[in-house]
Amino acid sequence: MSRLVAVAPVLPDHVYPQEAITAVLGRLLTTDDSTARAVLERVHAATGVSTRHLALPLDRYPGLTSFGEANDHFVEIATGLAERAVRAALRTAGLRPADVDFLLFTSVTGISAPSVDALLVERLGMRTDVKRMPSFGLGCAGGAAGLARVDDYLAGHTREVGVLVSVELCSLTIQHGDDSMANLVASGLFGDGAAAVVMVGDDHPAAAGPTALPGHVVLGTASRLYPGTADVLGWHVQTSGFRIVLTSGLPGVIRSGLADDVTALLEQHDLKVRDVTSWLVHAGGPRILDAVQEALELGDEALALSRRSLAAVGNLSSASVLHLLADDWACPDQAPGSPAVLIAFGPGVSADLVLLRRTSEV
Repeated sequence: MSRLVAVAPVLPDHVYPQEAITAVLGRLLTTDDSTARAVLERVHAATGVSTRHLALPLDRYPGLTSFGEANDHFVEIATGLAERAVRAALRTAGLRPADVDFLLFTSVTGISAPSVDALLVERLGMRTDVKRMPSFGLGCAGGAAGLARVDDYLAGHTREVGVLVSVELCSLTIQHGDDSMANLVASGLFGDGAAAVVMVGDDHPAAAGPTALPGHVVLGTASRLYPGTADVLGWHVQTSGFRIVLTSGLPGVIRSGLADDVTALLEQHDLKVRDVTSWLVHAGGPRILDAVQEALELGDEALALSRRSLAAVGNLSSASVLHLLADDWACPDQAPGSPAVLIAFGPGVSADLVLLRRTSEV
């Protein structure tokens, strides 16, 4: 069982109220058709989002019409945010960049070769023999799946240090002139952000003995692909970049499949839904959170953390659950030994689950 010993959420400096973003995007996504504009305004108002952080100043987006230009911004800004997040997480853990043995980078909003993880090595002063795993395509599930894959690595390298870093710059995928309902919804939900998590194996000094750090132990993980849902969520990659694929069927997939998967993971550890004290559910939007709440028969307060995160920063894709993890980490009400379940959904449709246990007061 690996241990999470630090998490560092990071946001871009450009922050705007939802109404300001709606006003600018309304002119970019819709024509002079007052009906389409009214739909966009209504959809944005219903997202539950109050503010969002953006990679660029808001007045730069009208001129962002090229996939190449947007991706150039992604590489530069994502690398900077990733560096900030990893430095902060390592500092909290009392570790140096040279201590990192395994680095997993996940994003679904930009691409580069060399990948961002490779660019981080020299900037951070990591060892040149650090093992790296860049990931693209997990979508919003990338934060949860990334934790699980680092845990897998540390199961076989129990004295080592692994770092997960997620960066999502959703605003850079803006598709001008696309007034499809999927794009109108996405343009009101997604924000930009990053996070890094430091994890150590069982036999690392930060996990055992007098030098052990407080944090969360990974008890178990699970992944699920739901058949016949490939066209429900994802990207359509075209000359203008990443065009969102998002259908109204996603909440139904969650309602029909999630409960069995969560129950199966909990039963492996003699736990039931009622035993879980923290639900860290990807803040995908009000309908997604409602579907999770209904599927698991949770009370209204169970997903309050996710709803607050959605309001404050929007849907941060793969970084969302890592920001929730940081919020939960700072919560004084969680007792040592209390279980938490982290859940995120991605293209496929896929669900990734991580069962955690708090080790001590943090």
